[in-house]
Amino acid sequence: MQTASKRVLNGWAMYDWANSVYNLVITSTIFPAYYAAVTSTKDDNHVTIFGKTFINTSLYNFSLGFAFIVVAFLSPILSSIADFKGNKKQFLFFFCTIGSISCSALYFFDGSNLFYGLLCMVMACIGFWGSWVFYNSYLPEIAAPEDRDKLSARGFVMGYIGSVILQLICFVLVLMPDTFGITTGKASQISFLMVGIWWWGFAQYSLRRLPNGTPSEKNEHKNVLIGGFTELKKVWHQILLMPVLKRFLYSFFFYNMGLQTIFLAATLYGSSELQIPTTNLIVAILIIQLVAIPGAYLISKISEKIGNFRTLMICIFIWILLCIAGYLLPVGGINEFYLLALAVGFVMGGTQSLSRSTYSKLMPETKDTASFFSFYDVTEKIAIVIGMFSFAWITEITGSQRNSVLTLISFFILGLLLIFLAFKKQKSLSH
Repeated sequence: MQTASKRVLNGWAMYDWANSVYNLVITSTIFPAYYAAVTSTKDDNHVTIFGKTFINTSLYNFSLGFAFIVVAFLSPILSSIADFKGNKKQFLFFFCTIGSISCSALYFFDGSNLFYGLLCMVMACIGFWGSWVFYNSYLPEIAAPEDRDKLSARGFVMGYIGSVILQLICFVLVLMPDTFGITTGKASQISFLMVGIWWWGFAQYSLRRLPNGTPSEKNEHKNVLIGGFTELKKVWHQILLMPVLKRFLYSFFFYNMGLQTIFLAATLYGSSELQIPTTNLIVAILIIQLVAIPGAYLISKISEKIGNFRTLMICIFIWILLCIAGYLLPVGGINEFYLLALAVGFVMGGTQSLSRSTYSKLMPETKDTASFFSFYDVTEKIAIVIGMFSFAWITEITGSQRNSVLTLISFFILGLLLIFLAFKKQKSLSH
C-alpha cells in the first residue's frame, strides 16, 4: 500500500493535538487535584454516595474503572457498524462531541454535586476512549507499514505539544487567579470549559481531512449488537493463528495494565499519599509532557535500529524500576518526584506509540481495521479496568496507595516475560 497524502496525515495527527488536552488537564493534573480539594477536608477524605462511604481517591478510581467497562462493551458493537458501513468518521465525531461537552460541563462541578461531577467525568472518559478506537483504526489505512512507527510517534508528539500549550494557559489561571479577579476553584472550572472547547474545535480540522472509511464487503451482521461481538470472536480466531501477534497482545494486556494505572492514578497518589502541593504536581506533569516529546521520537529511532520488541522490552524494564522508585518516594519529596516525572515522561509516550504501531504492523492486511483495533481497544480497556479496580481495592483494604503501587510491578514483570516470548517466536519464524 501507499501512504496517504500529507493533508490526510496532518489531519490524523492533529486529532491527537485536539484530544490530548483531556488526558493532561482532566485526567492528569487540574481535575484530580480539584476533585481531591472539593471532596475532602483537613481531617477527613471520605465521601458518601448512594448511602456508601468511600475514600475519595478510591471512588475516583472506581468511577474511572466503570467508564472503561462501558467503553470495552460499546467498542466492538460500534466498530462493527463502522467497518460495515464505512462511517468511522461519524463515530469519531460523535464520541469527540460527547467527550468535549462533558469536559465543559465540569465547569459546574463544585463538590456539593458529587454525582454530577462523577457523571461528567465518566462521560468525558467514554468520549475520549470511544473516539480513540476509531482514530487508531485509521493508522493502517493511511500509512504503509514502514511509515507507521514514525506517524504514530508524530501523533503522540502533536498531542504532547498541544496539551502543554493549553496546560500552560490553565496553569497561569490556577496559579494567579487574583490577577483575573477569580478564585483558584473558579480558575480550575474555567480550565475544564476550555478543554472542551479546544478538543471539539481542533477536532474539526481532522474531521475535514480524514477519509470516511471503506465499507466492508461482508453483509452478514443482521443484528449489530451480536455482530460486533461476532466480529471480535473472528478477530480472536485470526489472532490465534498468528503466534507472534497473540503473544504480543498477552504482553500488552499486562504491561498496559500497569502503565495506564500509573497514568490515571499518579496525580492523586502524589497529592494524597506523598503530600505534594498542587502547583508542584502540575509542574511535574508538565515535565512529563515536555520530556515525552523527545522521548517518543528517540524510542521510535531506537526501534528502527534494534526492532520494536527489543525496544519495548527495554521500556517495560524501565517501568519496573520506576514502580520501585515510586513506592520508595518520601512524603513531601518534591525534588524526588520531579526526577521520577523526568523518567516517566521519557518512556510514557514512546511505550504507547510503539505499542500502537507494533500492533498495526503485526495485524494482517484487512479492510476491517476498526474491528481489529476494537479488539486492541477492548484488550486495553479490560486491562485498565483490572488495574484501576486493583489499585482502588488495595487502597481501600490497606489504607495506603503505596501498597497499590507495589502490586503494579507484577503486571510489568508478566508483560516483560510475555513480550520476550513473542520476540523469540518472531525470531524462530524468520529463520
